[in-house]
Amino acid sequence: MRYEGPIYRPPSEADSLLIQATVGCPWNKCTFCTAYKKGPPYKVRPVKEICEDMVYAARYFGPHIIRTLFFPAGNTIAMPTDQLAYICRFARKIFPNLERITVYGSARYIIRKGLSDLKKLKEAGLSRIHVGLESGNDTVLKMVKKGATREEQIIAGKWVKEAGIELSEYVILGLGGPELSERHAIDSASAINQIKPDFVRLRTLVPKVNTLLLHQIKKGRFRLLSPHEVLKEARILIENINCSTYLTSDHYTNYINLEGRLPEEKERLLKEIDIALSWPEDRFRPFFIGTV
Repeated sequence: MRYEGPIYRPPSEADSLLIQATVGCPWNKCTFCTAYKKGPPYKVRPVKEICEDMVYAARYFGPHIIRTLFFPAGNTIAMPTDQLAYICRFARKIFPNLERITVYGSARYIIRKGLSDLKKLKEAGLSRIHVGLESGNDTVLKMVKKGATREEQIIAGKWVKEAGIELSEYVILGLGGPELSERHAIDSASAINQIKPDFVRLRTLVPKVNTLLLHQIKKGRFRLLSPHEVLKEARILIENINCSTYLTSDHYTNYINLEGRLPEEKERLLKEIDIALSWPEDRFRPFFIGTV
């Protein structure tokens, strides 16, 4: 199997076969992300090569072993629909026990796909899309150069759900800094309530090397939240989520592990945050600058 450039996958895809379908990210402008800043530039791999890699994996692991498949890289939903549908159908054929096919996809490119193409991808076997909502607040989205507005994020999420594809939405705690913390949390919860994703995945903002955000921090133009401020923001977010979804904080950046079904387990999650808020701040992980 062949790989080019950095390969990332969600923690929930830890046991998945990784077959690279695209290289890099077609947007690649978010101020907080370093994943593809050093290249290589975005491109779609030839379908023939993608299928050859799947054939190799089937021979190496055995076709019946593979149950979940993730197609990197950073925004595979941007791949032409006919090509993405083809490799999904090919995967379903070559791995008879396949239960899930997953990709990353941002709202900007989901909007370009449109509902009809999303339905085609569902019919071809695409099961789940991981989307970086990051924030439901337009000021924050513009500040971090996300490339999509709040309304576009909501439309994209609704279309994914209407197409019958599972949806994971990511929220980055601390992304608005102290000035926008409350609005970031409330507006993100409001967007989630409209989208009604299957999963809400929490990430805590960690500055990364080679990013505009880290430059802004060093110049004093942006202040990171303290552990207690992050937890208070998480509390406001969870308190205001009223739709049925599953919340998880499956990432090394988070200060505590929060996981449970909303709204049923909301009170338990809020109590866990309140307990953590009673701890001294030096009990939490130290500040660090991330490399990925």
